[in-house]
Amino acid sequence: MAKKPRKAGLGAGPTATEPGAMTGRSMDSNTRRRPTRSWSLLFDVKVRRAFYLVLLAAMYSPLSQLILSPVYGSIPSAVYHKYGLIVSAMLSFVIKDYIPSTIEKSFGPFVFWIPVIQFALFSFSSTLGNPAGPLITECLTTYPLVTLAIALACKQLESLDLSFLNDNVAEAGPSMVNYFLFTILQRIFDGVLPTWMGTNKLFTRVGLQTLIGATFMAIMPQTTWWPAMPALAFTTIGNVHAPLDRPTEALNNTLALHNYSLIERHESLTGYISVLQDNQNKFRVMRCDHSLLGGEWMLPDDPTGKRKVAEPVYAVFTMLEAVRLVEREKPVEQEQALNIGLGIGTAPSALISHGINTTIIELDPIVHHFAVKHFGLPQNHQAYIGDAVSVVEMTKTDKHAYYDYIIHDVFTGGAEPVDLFTFEFLTSLNGMLKQEGVITINYAGDLALSSTSLIYRTILEVFPSCRVFREDEQIGEDGTDVTDTNGDFTNMVFICNKGTKPVTFRKAVEADFLGSASRKAYMVPKFEVPVSKFQREGELLTRANTKVLEKMHVQSAIGHWKLMRKVIPAAVWENW
Repeated sequence: MAKKPRKAGLGAGPTATEPGAMTGRSMDSNTRRRPTRSWSLLFDVKVRRAFYLVLLAAMYSPLSQLILSPVYGSIPSAVYHKYGLIVSAMLSFVIKDYIPSTIEKSFGPFVFWIPVIQFALFSFSSTLGNPAGPLITECLTTYPLVTLAIALACKQLESLDLSFLNDNVAEAGPSMVNYFLFTILQRIFDGVLPTWMGTNKLFTRVGLQTLIGATFMAIMPQTTWWPAMPALAFTTIGNVHAPLDRPTEALNNTLALHNYSLIERHESLTGYISVLQDNQNKFRVMRCDHSLLGGEWMLPDDPTGKRKVAEPVYAVFTMLEAVRLVEREKPVEQEQALNIGLGIGTAPSALISHGINTTIIELDPIVHHFAVKHFGLPQNHQAYIGDAVSVVEMTKTDKHAYYDYIIHDVFTGGAEPVDLFTFEFLTSLNGMLKQEGVITINYAGDLALSSTSLIYRTILEVFPSCRVFREDEQIGEDGTDVTDTNGDFTNMVFICNKGTKPVTFRKAVEADFLGSASRKAYMVPKFEVPVSKFQREGELLTRANTKVLEKMHVQSAIGHWKLMRKVIPAAVWENW
């Protein structure tokens, strides 16, 4: 029996012959397809290429800072870095429609040439100055890389079919997506990249530069490879910054021209760590980026056996040992000491030689390894390798973790780690001292700057009984007060009692010096800084306002950079 055609009515959809029937199905289909088309974009080759371009640019940003740090220091290198990235990102949106194909093809080789350009510019670091040197270097290397990478990423996204989006979104969307993605990834790499350094030869400064260059060339279509070959050859043979056998040999040949030699080097968590030897003046130092962690004279063995420890090059490290000379009411049979910040181990080596049970907290495992291997740090000590804030928080509740002496020596690179000078951290250290315990704090800064007074006020708030000594006299070469002329950058040692008892020193005896002439000459503090040199009124440094001190670091770090260029020749810093 033939079926009757169904009539349109309530609940019945339109028939094929009814107006709007196809339109209705078309609208439903488009509505369903839009999410599908949007999702499929994530797997489009152009989207992946754009993501990789932004990813690599974001990785190169903190890598550039790590490369500049051994020559200029980490703080001066960062002065203009953030602003340069912002300008680079804005410029990329302007030029994205005007990039010729020849630039696209040569972008990968340009990345390979960046280490060569940096190598050449570093030899002019003293002429360029600081922080102008880092800015000029990045203007010729990192900023063009970031600009081109983001611009090319925008071109990749804009070539997609984005007709399903609103016209305004389709036009501005790719640029905004790339910018925010770059910002997020750059912050991530800024935190994690230092932790990768030195884990293998690929995860080194030059190793990552080469890896990023090769990846850029692999993801960009129609890349011209041959221009990169000379740069790659130089990197593997002549670039002294590459941790390979031939470049290391070239490095030692270069250093020999200045009577220096490289003993060992390693890129690590806190920076570029190396052990250098001055073959003319016969001393050895440990370097971290553009700073020295300590040094000792290369003396022949003492035939009398009186000298128990090495002779330090820098007097301030022996001043820290004056913590033992502070007068106490009751003698202690078995003394306990905590040393925060190791360096080459000058102070803890002396404490151990005096028979004091010594615990060391050091952030960088390579620093600890080099101190034992190249500077004779005795191994009969307890070592915590990690962040001092975390270690102190972990151990301060241990009833056995109470010390007669605490040495706080964490300065490097022209600035102090601000978290280790906060009111909260110093209060924790106060709680770890015995009733008659003594703490000595090394601080390097400019007495003419307010940052030094900020540290002074914070220390005295926790340890009200303190005296401050500097390593050198306050009078300059022309007989004037150096604080009143061009600033007064110096190492200072705060020596403080736990309570309110005034700090006084017993008379040192021969046994205190361990047969060391340097300690006999410099260990007993001589140049006391008067209270009038500090601003007594003002805020304290707390965890909530560490930004206050960080803003003051630049001037101090640049002063430290200039000082380091006088201590060791510029060529030694540049050829790291």
